[in-house]
Amino acid sequence: MRILVWHVHGGWMDAFVRGPHEYLIPTTPERDGWGLGRGGRAWGTNAVEIAPEDVVDADVDLVVLQRPEELEVARRLLGGRDVPVVFVEHNAPRVDVPDSQHPFRDRDDVTIAHVTHWNALMWDCGSTRTTVVEHGVVDPGPLYSGELERFGAVINEPVRRNRVVGTDLLPRFGAVAPVDVFGMGTEKLPELGHGDLLVGMGDVKPDPMHAALARRRAYVHANRWTSLGLSLIESMHMAMPVLVLATTDASRTVPAEAGAIGTDVEELVRASRTLLEDPDEARRRGLVAREAVLARHALSRFTADWDELLDDVLTRHRAARRAPRPERTAETVGAAASTDGGRSS
Repeated sequence: MRILVWHVHGGWMDAFVRGPHEYLIPTTPERDGWGLGRGGRAWGTNAVEIAPEDVVDADVDLVVLQRPEELEVARRLLGGRDVPVVFVEHNAPRVDVPDSQHPFRDRDDVTIAHVTHWNALMWDCGSTRTTVVEHGVVDPGPLYSGELERFGAVINEPVRRNRVVGTDLLPRFGAVAPVDVFGMGTEKLPELGHGDLLVGMGDVKPDPMHAALARRRAYVHANRWTSLGLSLIESMHMAMPVLVLATTDASRTVPAEAGAIGTDVEELVRASRTLLEDPDEARRRGLVAREAVLARHALSRFTADWDELLDDVLTRHRAARRAPRPERTAETVGAAASTDGGRSS
């Protein structure tokens, strides 16, 4: 099928476009948030850039949204055509938890696909049809060597997002070994005043970043309240041992034998010291991490789950359009008249 989808979440999109469909990606000269296109990614020819003004004439079977405001934009670009919609909810709610009402609550024209069961549990979606399609990633391979006595982390905007992503916890690991932090905005880490404990590595493209991370002794995932990070899943694919805060849906993916997982930060710090001092143990736990993540977050499972969901949404939509409207019998006309003050149309 032909799917209209914006390039918003790069890591998720990198897996999504590996499916068997044609993906129409709005693209503008500015290459901004509403027209990033392929964004320089090495995707297949089925990931097609399209000018927004050309969408109206394009054959589109289904729309996949990632931001609530995309719904009205998509309808405008499609010229009002009735096309089924799936909304991907990447985030856990941030306000009024656990009574957070989803922006698409009580809708019959949208299906919500949560990326974690935690998100599905925490969002109040009312009567809107929901499902969960857990993350999958392109396997970078078992790259782990761990020869550097340093830790790695991947966090976008670690200063601005501080407590949400656990930036404030990283210096406790940095006291054991320096933590090299990859991602957008990491050049601002010196503003926090932790000296050489935290080192900003900048926004590095995926392949060189994976290679660099794999040389660090362990991966630190100190996020308090976000969806399950794709960088965590990628690190486990690389056979890297992981030190993980047991929040949101992390415990569903990370077994304790894959490194360490818990809410006691001091326990995690002690585990980080063990991994630093015992490279063989770090390597053993990394292999456990890879085995566990391949069982749950393989790309093949991800694309298969999405195929099943897309087929189901499209089938339901077509069936609803074919369904006959209720016939207006004498009884229903009379009932309508009685509830309408006796007026007839």
